[in-house]
Amino acid sequence: MGSALPPILEMRSITKEFPGVKALSNVSMTVRAGEIHAICGENGAGKSTLMKVLSGVYPAGSYSGEIWFQGAPVAFRDIRASEDAGIAIIHQELALIPELSITENIFLGNEITRFGRIDWVESKRRAIDLLARVGLSEDPDTQIKSLGVGKQQLVEIAKALSKNVKLLILDEPTAALNEDDSQHLLDLILGLRGRGIASIMISHKLNEIERIADSITIIRDGKTVETLDVHAGGVDEDRIIRGMVGRSLESRFPPRTATIGEVFFQVKNWTVQHPQIPDRLVAKGSNLTVRRGEVVGLAGLMGAGRTELAMSLFGRSYGTYIDGQIIKDDKPVVLRDVQAAIDHGLAYVSEDRKSLGLNLLDTIERSIVSAKLSKIAPGGVIDSLREFSVAEEYRQRLRIKAPDVGVGVSKLSGGNQQKVVLAKWMFTDPDLLILDEPTRGIDVGAKYEIYTIIQELAAQGKGVILISSELPELLGMADRIYTVFEGRITDEIPASVATPENLMRSMTSEREKARA
Repeated sequence: MGSALPPILEMRSITKEFPGVKALSNVSMTVRAGEIHAICGENGAGKSTLMKVLSGVYPAGSYSGEIWFQGAPVAFRDIRASEDAGIAIIHQELALIPELSITENIFLGNEITRFGRIDWVESKRRAIDLLARVGLSEDPDTQIKSLGVGKQQLVEIAKALSKNVKLLILDEPTAALNEDDSQHLLDLILGLRGRGIASIMISHKLNEIERIADSITIIRDGKTVETLDVHAGGVDEDRIIRGMVGRSLESRFPPRTATIGEVFFQVKNWTVQHPQIPDRLVAKGSNLTVRRGEVVGLAGLMGAGRTELAMSLFGRSYGTYIDGQIIKDDKPVVLRDVQAAIDHGLAYVSEDRKSLGLNLLDTIERSIVSAKLSKIAPGGVIDSLREFSVAEEYRQRLRIKAPDVGVGVSKLSGGNQQKVVLAKWMFTDPDLLILDEPTRGIDVGAKYEIYTIIQELAAQGKGVILISSELPELLGMADRIYTVFEGRITDEIPASVATPENLMRSMTSEREKARA
């Protein structure tokens, strides 16, 4: 495939600068008609910026270089102009309106009218056709907010198809999806290719890219490194990683010799009720221990209750406490709120860094000190010099890519935002860090750096609870792994004997069945 097809898109020498930062420098790429073209690169490499240039988010005139689409030069003033040409972009943060129906969302801004009024009968008929094309059998009157993320993603694609799309751009399309939804979405993209629709896919899931992409453009530090033709052979995950990070990652995980001490954190019979559904328990008599210097994994499928358990332990910030005890350093402690949890040496890095981990209006500096202002405020007044020096120290130590700590966190890539969240909790000097999906949506290079930070914290004698949906990550990082199924801890498996198979068995059944 590949070279026999004519180009549908050519981006030539695209350069885009922001104050103090050259985000793209002479980036060029060619996408052929009806192919799936992947873009890979570390966080902050410039992938999303390039797509914003293409789709008109950054209008013509705000960058240098040329874009040719379907054999002619184009200069898009805004998103509407690129959509009219047949380019649709689906962002990682979906742009649907939760309170509106599927039909209303599909045709929003593009309404079907008759005699000057919206033709709802025709709109619904077309919506049903479009939903069928993406494999959804939902009632078109269904409100978006009642759909799961996977189905919302499909509605976004249906919306793009309603505009006669010729090139579909997908930014991290499976980042928030479970395995089944991811599979369905990838099959759909392959189906669109069969109908002659080209796709550009940005993803950190290299196994998915290897499976469906025809060609792969690798971007590093705002420059094009190379384009690989998958069908020519020799393209595997290691080859892609080498291009992305400029070096070979012999191991995905840093080498570590664990020094594990005594048990210092225990949870006994922890039982928590769902915040809205009174007869549903999200944690059912859970028991777990953490030793000093130990990384303890929590494995479970989506909806198993790992996050609910973690948040409920962290100052009861989820659900209604029913029963159970937390023992820290051989003493029972009652953590009625988040402040009490912080005061007792707990830290929680949320999986939702944008909503729960950061205030996107803050700078790096303000974010890092925010969880423990008392450390930089002698006598109750913030010492701005101390605030700056603390933030600068963490910026260098965690290699946060930003010119200075005065930069707003909203301007950082996902991996760098995650490092700011880690820095914020490291500054509180916790004994126990609960890390909930700390590497979700982050590239391999940044992942390696975050793994290194986790290992350094464990080496300092801190305990770490690591929640991850990626079994290789748990197998590569954890010393012991607990499995969670329907709110219950079903098994405890030492890393030395853990395998994807025995973890999956315990993640999909109750303990008695798992060990039968």
